[in-house]
Amino acid sequence: MPLFHPAALASPFGEIHFATDEQGALAALVFADGPPLGAFLGPGATLSPAPARTAPALAELEAYFAGRLRVFATPIAPAIGTPFQRRVWETLRRIPYGTTWSYTHLAAETGSGPRAVGGANGANPLCLVLPCHRVIAADGSLGGYAYGLERKRGLLRHEGALLA
Repeated sequence: MPLFHPAALASPFGEIHFATDEQGALAALVFADGPPLGAFLGPGATLSPAPARTAPALAELEAYFAGRLRVFATPIAPAIGTPFQRRVWETLRRIPYGTTWSYTHLAAETGSGPRAVGGANGANPLCLVLPCHRVIAADGSLGGYAYGLERKRGLLRHEGALLA
C-alpha cells in the first residue's frame, strides 16, 4: 500500500513522524523517539515523500501545537489494528480537548475492561489525533504512556487538563 510522508515535524514535545494514504488520511503518527513509524504501517507499506498530500495534516499539527486547534479534522485510516483496538481508538476521539477520562471510564464506554483498553492505548498508531494521552488512572495519577510520562504531563498541560 503506498503511503506518503513529509519531512519530520519538530514539535515542542519532540520530533514527529507521520504517514498519510493517497487521500490524505492519517495512517500513523508517532514521536520519533518511540516505536518506529514503520511498526504502525503494516506489511507491504511503502513510504514516499509527498508534501502536497501531507500538507493538510501537517497544518493541523502545527495549529495544535500553536494552541489554535482543539479538534483534528484530518480523516484517519489506521493501517493496523484489531476490531477491538479500532473501537477503543475511535472512542478516544470522544475525549474532549482539555479533559481526561480514566481507564475505567474508557472501558465502560467501550464495553470492556481497563486492562484491555490500556493495551489498546499502548498500540495506538495515531498519537495526539487519537488522544490516548488524555487517559489517566482512576486515582487521578497519570498511569502509563508509550512516549513517557513527562511527555504525557506536558501534553496535558498544553491542553489545560493538568495545571501542576
